Amino acid sequence: MNWSALDWTILGPALVAGLLVLVTHVSLGTRVLDKGIVFIDLAIAQIAGLGVIGADALGLPEGGLAVQVAAVAAALAGALLLTWTEKLWPDIQEALIGVMFVLASCAGILMLSNNPHGGEHLKDLLVGQILWVGKTQVAWLALVTAVLGIGMFTGLVDRFGRFGFYGTFAIAVTASVQLVGVYLVFTSLIVPALATRGMTGRARYLGGFGVGAIGYALGLALSALLDLPSGAVIVWVLAVTAVAFAFAKSRWVTVAAPSLRTHG
Repeated sequence: MNWSALDWTILGPALVAGLLVLVTHVSLGTRVLDKGIVFIDLAIAQIAGLGVIGADALGLPEGGLAVQVAAVAAALAGALLLTWTEKLWPDIQEALIGVMFVLASCAGILMLSNNPHGGEHLKDLLVGQILWVGKTQVAWLALVTAVLGIGMFTGLVDRFGRFGFYGTFAIAVTASVQLVGVYLVFTSLIVPALATRGMTGRARYLGGFGVGAIGYALGLALSALLDLPSGAVIVWVLAVTAVAFAFAKSRWVTVAAPSLRTHG
């Protein structure tokens, strides 16, 4: 193990970015799981990535404002489409989301087919480059997270009905997918929600955020020590952490229930 690799100047911004992603994704993930549309994050992330690929194909500066606008516009277009399909065909919404994901993925592959760096771009989109997150990117993510967080936790976004949820989801995923990649976006949304299933309210949110925070912190440290891809390691550590949390939760319920009945 290379202990000198535990450099806070590199791991610090990456960890802060991960925690900011969790602020919105833990809450959105529980709603996605409860609604039974778990693949929406993959679909929206791929559509946002398609916007980035399209902007790159047009020669726009990488990471510039125009690229961000293209990504957000693509994601919001996807959100509008999902709002419409849920209204018309709610019983097959999950299947339509899956189709949208496949179409966006294939469109991205086709657009990158003649790009000599296409494979590298596709890998960055899926796995992300969280270790190379800069302070400016973290600052922008913090701003977006603050705005979305206020809208979500005050109930403001719910006033816009279906599009309030899908639009918030689109912006949150677009802000995070370029930093952490599609796989980590999916994991940050679904794994904490699965680990805290059965919990409610603030306890579920805090439990999910705790699972995610431990996963990101340990995953980043292990990836640095073992010199392995950070995104993939974090995904695995998050999954293991979630399983441990779910097991501990089930054991606590088993032990605490008889005691509560006795004292009740």
